[in-house]
Amino acid sequence: MSRINTNISSLLGQRVLGANNQQLGFSLERLSTGLRINRGKDDPAGLIASENLRSEISALNSAISNSERADQVVNIAEGGLQEVSTLLTELQGLLTSSANSAGLSDSEKEANQLQIDSILQTIDRVASSTSFQGTKLLSGNFDYQVDTVASGVSDFRVNGAKFEGASLDVNAIVTQSAQQAAVYLSLGGGSVDLSGATGSAFTIEVAGSKGTRELQFSSGQTIAQVVAAINTFSDVTGVTASAGTTGLALRSESFGSSEYVSVTVVDDANIGTASNIGIYDFESGDNSTIDTSAHTDFSAANNGVRDDGQDIAGTVNGLLATGKGKTLKVNSDFLDVSINLNTATAQALASVSAFTISGGGADFQLASDVNIAGKVSIGIQDVAVRKLGTSELGFLDDLGSGKDYNVVDATGSDFSSAQKVVDEAIEQVSSLRGRLGAFQKNVIGATIRSLGVAVENTAAAESTIRDADFAKETAGLTRSQILVSASTNVLALANQSPQNVLQLLG
Repeated sequence: MSRINTNISSLLGQRVLGANNQQLGFSLERLSTGLRINRGKDDPAGLIASENLRSEISALNSAISNSERADQVVNIAEGGLQEVSTLLTELQGLLTSSANSAGLSDSEKEANQLQIDSILQTIDRVASSTSFQGTKLLSGNFDYQVDTVASGVSDFRVNGAKFEGASLDVNAIVTQSAQQAAVYLSLGGGSVDLSGATGSAFTIEVAGSKGTRELQFSSGQTIAQVVAAINTFSDVTGVTASAGTTGLALRSESFGSSEYVSVTVVDDANIGTASNIGIYDFESGDNSTIDTSAHTDFSAANNGVRDDGQDIAGTVNGLLATGKGKTLKVNSDFLDVSINLNTATAQALASVSAFTISGGGADFQLASDVNIAGKVSIGIQDVAVRKLGTSELGFLDDLGSGKDYNVVDATGSDFSSAQKVVDEAIEQVSSLRGRLGAFQKNVIGATIRSLGVAVENTAAAESTIRDADFAKETAGLTRSQILVSASTNVLALANQSPQNVLQLLG
């Protein structure tokens, strides 16, 4: 080269050295931060994907924290409910002891009533003191608020409901009526007539879901007397009798397929086989109209004539409901309710605007996306003694001093009714504990595990995009160091080459 104003070789060396220095700077930055992407220009698309994944990881970690917090809330509620269950079990024992009235003095009855009062007060105290950060858990704060309950609804329970907006209407459609088991005993007149019979007594065995009882009736006993005799043992058999003009109807006390009425004629006493004497069925779906075509003579009923009850069937808010007796139940991710209808409504094939849920419930955000699908709602009912029980049976506070079922003034029927109330209270508390336990085990537990796996996989995906590969970067650093050193030496040589012109000047 013989030109000295422009050193092309030096310019080339400078450019290459600058590029190598820049690459060396990138390698040093990545190795010092541990990140392949430190700014948008490093990888614009990768930066966008990485930031989205980081956002998802943050939301997933928050959802895990929410799930763990929900587990803590339920643990505290379970602790209170466990104590309530223990108290109810003790209350059941006190009732049974107090029913032994002939073996107890008045002072012992009063002492038992004092214990019952103490238990009821303690249940209320536990319900009002079980709290999480000041929020009462068993006092109805997390129960659902319900308005405009239809007259055909005798009892209901809302265990869970998710909805958007101010309220949710709960509507039921009855597609199959609830029925008692029922048969009709026609005696052909207003009394038992054995005037033409050879036997001394008309003997039948009445059976129901609770048990059986054999009864004997002599000639001349009226239908009213026969009805009274059968009803004396209703608590034993689960069957009640009602008088008709020429006979009596036997019906199960409760509704549903688990109920039945069976009448076996042990000795018909040759009472006769007239067309108006025998055992009749009722019309299908109508336990008030006798089916005259379904008739069994007493003499042919030695193996028993049986009729079974029928469960209600229908839908609730478009979901196929499970029917038991007069109760419709649905359990889905969005709605978990139980509706107990009165007899008239449960036997009418029609729609029922049951009630409106206007709010309440315990809402937990257990998913990373904040929407109705990621929310889990559960109702925790009030377990105060004035709430445990049903409007049909009575409530637990009816066992208190001076109330209907106090043990000091109780009769045999009062003890039986009181025990039914306590049984219902135990069932309600046990059901609530079971729902909360299932929520902890199947919802919270599974959610925490699945979210943990999601965090792991999402973090791995974000790391692949954004984190530096040290093996690759150290190799690149070594390469860049060598190239920078070589470029520096080459640039030095390029800067020396114009000096050769001096030789031309001699």
